[in-house]
Amino acid sequence: MTLFDLTRPAAPLLPIVISVPHAGTDFPADVRAALKPELLPPDDTDWLVQQLYDFAPALGIPMLCARYSRWVIDLNRNPDSSPLYGDGRVLTGLCPATTFLGEPIYADERPHVAAAEVARRKALYFEPYHRALQQLLDETKARFGHVLLWDCHSIRRHVPAIHAGPFPDLILGSADQTSASPALIEQALQQLGSGGYSLGHNAPFKGGFITRHFGRPAAQQHALQLEMAKDVYLDDREQAYDHPRAAHIRALLRQTLLALDGSLRLL
Repeated sequence: MTLFDLTRPAAPLLPIVISVPHAGTDFPADVRAALKPELLPPDDTDWLVQQLYDFAPALGIPMLCARYSRWVIDLNRNPDSSPLYGDGRVLTGLCPATTFLGEPIYADERPHVAAAEVARRKALYFEPYHRALQQLLDETKARFGHVLLWDCHSIRRHVPAIHAGPFPDLILGSADQTSASPALIEQALQQLGSGGYSLGHNAPFKGGFITRHFGRPAAQQHALQLEMAKDVYLDDREQAYDHPRAAHIRALLRQTLLALDGSLRLL
């Protein structure tokens, strides 16, 4: 059973690690059998984000991409399933039982996944991913003296259960400016804001567990999350990869990561 894909560059050239926790589409047979078939594949998937960032290893950046669906376990939620936000939005836990719209995903419409099953999935899927991610961060920091985790996400343009209006094109999450140094946050905002896209910062997403847990700027381990509206790189239905749209945002992402490398070297 392969839990995640790790793509290492031929040579580590930049002090950056990329994480893609929500693009996975695999299911163990028992979980798939219990889900409502009409909801598969899950619309909540960060479709093809791993393809969007597949230029990164050529820059010298390792990429860690989850294989399993976030409906099996959400790698970006608190391990105790405590809520990341308290503003009334629909929240999904470590092992979701509903979609982002609050619709039950299991055929028996269970309101939650049993605690013993959550613990089993946590040990089997959640902990190995986070151990692998920390190992990559440790290796990169040992080589360069500092490291930035870039956590990659996408979401439908409109999710009324989370946010009343449409999302901006791009949303940088820095856990209320605590997960990375001010210089890195400023550089990321400057670069992302230069590409003609609408840009938010920490609203309505400030970064999930990955950003908040791994962002330790005092220890020279920084973390930033980039949320992206799906139609920035997918078609208008937010389903199929749109190569011209993707090429435009890929150029900006490449520019941003290279600029962040420069800022890291000045810390």
